[in-house]
Amino acid sequence: MRIALINGSPKVHNSASGTLLSDIKGYLGERAELVEIGLHSAVISKEVITELEKSDVWVFAYPLYVDGIPGHMLSCLMQLEEAQLQKQVSIYGIVNCGFYEGIQAEYALKILQNWSIKTGFVWNGGIGIGGGGGLAMMPKTKPGQGPKAPIDKALAELAESILKGDARENYYVSVAFPRFLYKMGAQMGWRQMIKANGGKTKDLRKIPK
Repeated sequence: MRIALINGSPKVHNSASGTLLSDIKGYLGERAELVEIGLHSAVISKEVITELEKSDVWVFAYPLYVDGIPGHMLSCLMQLEEAQLQKQVSIYGIVNCGFYEGIQAEYALKILQNWSIKTGFVWNGGIGIGGGGGLAMMPKTKPGQGPKAPIDKALAELAESILKGDARENYYVSVAFPRFLYKMGAQMGWRQMIKANGGKTKDLRKIPK
């Protein structure tokens, strides 16, 4: 089995999507041939399409963007659809969102599901993950321990489904961290970011005209 791990984040480095793919790669281990692919721009190369055509399973990981998928990734999906690949491919999805609740990723996951069905591929399910805004900054812990414990469990189960070729219902999970503390951490992060970019904390309350 050849599995393509596809990073659909616009961030080339230090993305939550990359963190999640790295985690699931550990659970897949050496039980399959793995190829890592980055879809970080709106154009997908012929070389990448060729690599994908060689793969039996595609695992997409991407962030939630306004209840949907990132625009550049949508463009890539349209190009893959136009390529009309003559191969039966199994599709899995991993959506992370900055919201605390994983269910917020429901529609972004279903967009990939609908695309898979439309293109004639096999949709085998996925997971929506809440608390994605802090994943890349969380301290390293043993799998199954710490704030990422529920996410680790979901990724391990997804990896087993992938290796067995099993379909599963879409599943939603969040970090094992109190909601109010997660919200406080996010607000602190926004203040630090706007100051680092030359703005002021009060600018966060501005309403676009």
